[in-house]
Formats: sequence, C-alpha cells, structure tokens
Amino acid sequence: MPAPSIEDTTFAPVLPPAFCARVLPPPADAFTEAVRLARCDGSEAAGTLIVVARADVLDFAVVLAPEEPLVSARRAFLAGMVALADAVGAHGPPEMPLTFRWPDTLVFDGARLGGGRFAAPDACAEDAVPEWLVFSGMLILSKAAAGDPGLTPDSTALDEEGFPAGIAVPLVESFARNLIRAFDGWAEAGFGDLAGRYLAHLPVPQGVAARIDAGGDVILNDVERWPLAPLLAEPAWRDPETGTVRL
Repeated sequence: MPAPSIEDTTFAPVLPPAFCARVLPPPADAFTEAVRLARCDGSEAAGTLIVVARADVLDFAVVLAPEEPLVSARRAFLAGMVALADAVGAHGPPEMPLTFRWPDTLVFDGARLGGGRFAAPDACAEDAVPEWLVFSGMLILSKAAAGDPGLTPDSTALDEEGFPAGIAVPLVESFARNLIRAFDGWAEAGFGDLAGRYLAHLPVPQGVAARIDAGGDVILNDVERWPLAPLLAEPAWRDPETGTVRL
C-alpha cells in the first residue's frame, strides 16, 4: 500500500541560512534520496534537508560536509540524535522522559518513537575526511492506520502523546536550529558538552561512569565499551519490511 501523504504545502519549513529544504512526495525515502544526492553532488549538496511529505511518519535527512577524519566525524551522528531529542523535547510535555537506546533509537515515555540513521561514502577510510555525511531522522506521527494502539505497545506516536496536529514542520525547523547549535558548540569548545548532552538521555546503570571517546564509542567505568560504528550499519528502530519505525 502506498505511504499516506499530505499536501506538500503543509511542509514549508523555514530553515536557518545554512540549510535549503527539498520536499518530496511518497514513496520517496529521505535517507535514500539524501545519499543519492550526496553521491552525485558531493560537498556541494551540504545543507540540503530533504523531507518526505507523509502523514504517518516524519521522514527527513540532511547532507553534511565534515572537516574531520571519518573515525571522529562519525560523532556527527550523535550530534544529530541530540538535535532530534531537543526538537521533540521542546514541543512535548516536559514531564515525559525522553531517552536513547544506544545508539540510534529515540524512546518517548518508555516506548519507541523513532530514531536516527547515518551514511558516509563507502570507500572512505577511517583516517580520511569524508566528502559528505548524511544524518536522517524518522519519527512516528500517527499509528492510526495500524489499528488499536494496544496491539503495538512497544511504540508510540506523536499524536498519541499530545503533540498538536501539524507538528511536522515545527519539528523539522527545530531540528535544524538545534543541529546548528550542536555543531557550533562542537567547533568552539570541543565535543565534551555535546557528549554530555547525549549521555544525559542514555540510561546507564546507577553508579557507572560513562563517557564518549574520540571515535564515538561509549566507555563505561573505563572498562566496558559500547561501539558506535558497527551499530550504524542497520538501525535498530527500523522495520526492514516497511522501511519505517518498528511498531
């Protein structure tokens, strides 16, 4: 069945100057389109934010131009996750917990809401600066087509959680602003503050010290390592059959 769509005129985000929006109708996939564009145009595509006008999920992706080797530039994924969480948190009920399941799943009040996805050039060596990166985000807007929400208790939707109708555009705008702030802070003061903001959403055992190393891995008590790179190959939140968030 084709993905439900809404009028493209409802997707008219006002973005910071560093971005330009490209709105596509279903069945386009924002991640796939952003990667295709990046492979074609390279760093010239940086700042392009693709949004697919769907009624069931908020599907968007942005092309980035890194300035560090891939091994450390991969931390841009964590910056994207922080920007995504900040966008949702700014528009949602403040008392609801918003957490990450390492490394890519966004959880709202204990239920899966969506997550992030990452791509880099296939042939890029770890010690080489990639010509481009892609961060993609997807959130469930509505599960109306999935029937009784009680049948899918592991996931939630923005409309179920009290977010207003038409929230898609404000979320995209907020994500873009927060991503700019995240990268500006990283450039000016290093990754430490951004790492702390990511870790603030990551549940770890009580009494365990957590940090993020130069490669983006989480280190617990300087003993246990949660790797980042291998887990980005296949997003844990994504249903391969539908191409959207697991219900």
